[in-house]
Amino acid sequence: MENVSSIWSIFTYAIVIGIVLAGMMGLSAITGTRRSGRAMGRSMSMPFESGIIPTGSAHLRLPVQYYLVAMFFVIFDVETAILLTWATVVTEVGWIGYGAALAFIVFLAISLAYLWRAGALDWGPQVRPRHVTDTRKDLAS
Repeated sequence: MENVSSIWSIFTYAIVIGIVLAGMMGLSAITGTRRSGRAMGRSMSMPFESGIIPTGSAHLRLPVQYYLVAMFFVIFDVETAILLTWATVVTEVGWIGYGAALAFIVFLAISLAYLWRAGALDWGPQVRPRHVTDTRKDLAS
C-alpha cells in the first residue's frame, strides 16, 4: 500500500495548481481588454495576428533541407534520450545491456553513413556538372 503522506503531497500539489490556474484565468477575464463593434477594428478580428495587420501570405514554402534537419534532430535526440536512460541502469543490466546499447549505436552509425553516402547531409548549393562536347569531332565529319 502507498504511503499516505506521498498521496497527500500529490493531492496538495494538484489543489495548489488548480488554484493558480483558476487565479490566472480569473485575472485575465477581469483585467482583459474587451472591444466590440467598430472599436474592435479590422485587425482584431483576424486570427493569429494579435492585433497586427498581416502583410503578405502566411503560406510560404520551406526548403526540404529544413525538414531534413528537423528529422535528424529528432532521431539523434531520441538516441541521446535512450542512451542516457541506459546509462542510469548500466550496472544492473550487465553485458546483455551493454551489447544491446552497442548494437543500437552501430545501427545508428550505419544509418548515418548511409545518409551521408546518399547525399542527404549535403545542404549547400549543388554544383551542376557541365557536359563538355568535343567540337573537334564535329568539325572533322
